[in-house]
Amino acid sequence: MSRAALTGFERAGERRTAVHLDPVTLALLAVIVLLGLIMVTSASVSIASQDSGQPFYYLERQLLLTLIGIICAAVLFAIPTAHLERAAVPLFACAVVLLILVLIPGLGHAVNGSRRWLRVGGANFQASELARVLVLIYVASYAVRREAQLRESVAGLAKPLALLCCVSALLLAEPDFGAATVLFATGFGLLFLAGARLRYVIAMTAIAASGFAVLAVSSSYRVRRLTAFLNPWADPFNSGFQLTQSLIAIGRGQWFGVGLGDSVQKLFYLPEAHTDFLFAVLAEELGLLGVVLTLALFLGLIWRSFHISRLAADAGLKFPAYLAAGFGLWVGIQAFINIGVNMGVLPTKGLTLPLMSYGRSSLIVALAWVGLLLRVYHEASARQRGPATVRGAT
Repeated sequence: MSRAALTGFERAGERRTAVHLDPVTLALLAVIVLLGLIMVTSASVSIASQDSGQPFYYLERQLLLTLIGIICAAVLFAIPTAHLERAAVPLFACAVVLLILVLIPGLGHAVNGSRRWLRVGGANFQASELARVLVLIYVASYAVRREAQLRESVAGLAKPLALLCCVSALLLAEPDFGAATVLFATGFGLLFLAGARLRYVIAMTAIAASGFAVLAVSSSYRVRRLTAFLNPWADPFNSGFQLTQSLIAIGRGQWFGVGLGDSVQKLFYLPEAHTDFLFAVLAEELGLLGVVLTLALFLGLIWRSFHISRLAADAGLKFPAYLAAGFGLWVGIQAFINIGVNMGVLPTKGLTLPLMSYGRSSLIVALAWVGLLLRVYHEASARQRGPATVRGAT
């Protein structure tokens, strides 16, 4: 075999094995997860000591969940996005099946009156976390396959929204109003970014908002949450208890906080201090400075997601571009809702702070989705750099 042929094979191998990782995304992710580990430890020490006798029980579990999530991210990073695009319809079907399974008595596991979990290997797995990602993968593939219809007709926008409504109905049956809200808003935003006409989006937004408003007042427990949100101090020891304790925690933080580990509200005053209301403990212990840092980290991750989406779009990779944009939308919407709930700006939704709060399936799925984001960056970089990367490696 000639030297030229050997060189060609060597260069082809280098092109296949070259890995492009985004250092900015990795740095932001590392800081967010590390801050989350610190705050979960601080917020859960008291309850862990009481429930298990081990003050670092939740830290150990959060570390294990982080490791599992990183492994899942590595697996997804190894899967070309083209495979996900081709499997979008079966993945959507899997999402629907998961959401139906949790509603079946004996299969779905109920906690606090909500049937949202499946028992997997002796642990509870929240099916809606994975289902939302699978549904958004389908929405991204639809935006590519039906691009012309989406841009030109109201039917092109109405079809995927109808599917989103069906999935949201399954989530509401659990009930999980927060997950349904995040999924619908993220899917809607992704379709708008994909080119749906503004007037159609405005009309559909009005219809969707009306529908969610009707749903919000159609259930007694949602009405109680809504009235407690409007005036939590009217019943501070019952319906408004969570919100008033959260507001007290945030108010105590002032400029620089009371000090890491010195929160009072986490001492059995603030319910779900290490999960849904982790942000309130962070604000109490780290003050406004910690709040600004946290917001800056999430804004940085959202900005980077859309930057990667733009890189993929410029490289002609439409489906990966929508995947990256979907991740940015999801992080932004869920973080906004969680922080808004903690600050009393929004009604209580039962959503975790992405990548920070203690949560089994939520943390694993979020880290796995980061693997998809990094995969998009890898493919976009490889497409743009191409031969230049190979020359630099030889």
